[in-house]
Amino acid sequence: MKVTVKFFTTLREITDKREEEIKFSSDFTVGELLEQLSKKHGRKFIGYIYDKRGNVQSYLQFLVNGRSITTLEGFKTKLKEGDRVAIIPPVGGG
Repeated sequence: MKVTVKFFTTLREITDKREEEIKFSSDFTVGELLEQLSKKHGRKFIGYIYDKRGNVQSYLQFLVNGRSITTLEGFKTKLKEGDRVAIIPPVGGG
């Protein structure tokens, strides 16, 4: 099974990619996807995604096919073949 992950701003710089296809041999969740991406992209990725306690940074938003995971099952949201996951950083303005 394969999903596409879209990266923006800082994560685009950390991964050096706009998007990436991730393959799994079985069903997986958004949380498991983050673990896989952390293993692949290392310390800078982990430092951006997680706080010092290992929790996902509260200012990040995660969308699956355009829907916030907060309206789904959070990090336990199951992903399906062809899903598109976007990791959205905080948006500033003024």
